[in-house]
Amino acid sequence: MMATSGIPGMSVAVVRGTNTVFAQGYGVTSVTTQQGVNADTVFQLASVSKSVGATVVAAQVGQGVVSWDTPMSRVLPWFTLADPTTTAKVTVGDLYAHRSGLPEHAGDTLEEIGYDQTQILQRLHYLALDPFRTTYHYTNFGLTAGAAGVAAAAGVDWATLSQQAIYQPLGMTRTSSLYADFAARSNAAAGHVLVNGKYVPGPLRDPDPQSPAGGVSSSANDMARWLAMLLRNGTVNGQVVIPASALQPALSQQIESRPATATLPAAYYGYGFVVSTTASGRAMFNHSGAFTAGAATTFMVVPSMDLAIVVLTNTAPVGVPEALAQQFFDLVQYGKAQQDWLAFFTSVFAVYSQPVGALAGATPPASPAPAQPLANYAGVYANDYFGPLQVAVQDNALVLTLGPASTQFTCTHWNGDVFSYVLPPTEAPAGSRFEVSFAGQQVTLDNFNEQGLGTFTRAS
Repeated sequence: MMATSGIPGMSVAVVRGTNTVFAQGYGVTSVTTQQGVNADTVFQLASVSKSVGATVVAAQVGQGVVSWDTPMSRVLPWFTLADPTTTAKVTVGDLYAHRSGLPEHAGDTLEEIGYDQTQILQRLHYLALDPFRTTYHYTNFGLTAGAAGVAAAAGVDWATLSQQAIYQPLGMTRTSSLYADFAARSNAAAGHVLVNGKYVPGPLRDPDPQSPAGGVSSSANDMARWLAMLLRNGTVNGQVVIPASALQPALSQQIESRPATATLPAAYYGYGFVVSTTASGRAMFNHSGAFTAGAATTFMVVPSMDLAIVVLTNTAPVGVPEALAQQFFDLVQYGKAQQDWLAFFTSVFAVYSQPVGALAGATPPASPAPAQPLANYAGVYANDYFGPLQVAVQDNALVLTLGPASTQFTCTHWNGDVFSYVLPPTEAPAGSRFEVSFAGQQVTLDNFNEQGLGTFTRAS
């Protein structure tokens, strides 16, 4: 699979019962340094962090600090949603099951332009909600809010709580929920992205604002210790780390996340875990993680087989971890792969490499209508959700500046009052192009308009 995909590095561990029966690294941590990967190499877990964090919450449930049904209004009273009734009712479990009604990936674009965790959680108030507890929308910052509430109830920050509740008791000495710890590791996998058919180091990804949802870094050996704990229903060496009664709800079906397809059975989301069945009908739970900046991970647990696998890679997602995990369990159950899983998951993950933006793939008009003098567009435009947008003229081009990180986009004229910008190939797939459209006293940025909040109104 590595040869076929070209990914630089991978680490794999297999757990049977309480024993790590296989742990091996392959390839290199970086195409630049060529340092070899081993089972202690630390990778960014991306969204596998949600499952790890769910066990941190389960440990607090077991200690009576919170329950899965604790209302957020009790533990994080400043967290409010657009609907007051939902605000009053939404629980830690609702947020960990992605059933709060928040739209998919709510808050992610705020993180991209430099807002911190508290600022993002406060701004979720501006997002329209879908029906509460009956719609499933995967959200990094909804789940992060749930974790923030648990940490507040425990009286300690999330990274420290994770260390005390799970990492230290399990001996996960190379695991952390702080980006600074990952960045300081000497044996750590750098993220890679595919540019012109070759993997190159991607932009640094600091996921601290969404740490409970995507900020854990760990090794295959450490994750094996965590998987062994799951296979023993929260017990390690006879010591109860998480009472089974607190852990099992996280591993139970809470809401349907994917209907059955011709290839895969229906999937459900528990609290931080995907809950499903294997092709042979065995109950299983898993989760995948992906950073387009260069991380792709997965784990899969089949309790009735007393067996689990974790696969960590250092590239943007192309389906390799999921393919390897599925093929492994095929080999165990049937003695051979039941289909070409790499081809299947390569097609599933192809969406990540497709051009994005309203003008992606479009041809510029041969004779575009002229723009107004650029100074006419300059000014400050207000937006409650994203904050102020500064439009300035620099070197005879419009430059947009947005967010606490002063993220800048340099525009080129497209047609009339419409401009566009592109991002570097390490940040957006080749062919992506985003539209900036001025209309009277307003400007709309299509890259920030997924929830219909991408229109800014002139303030000065």
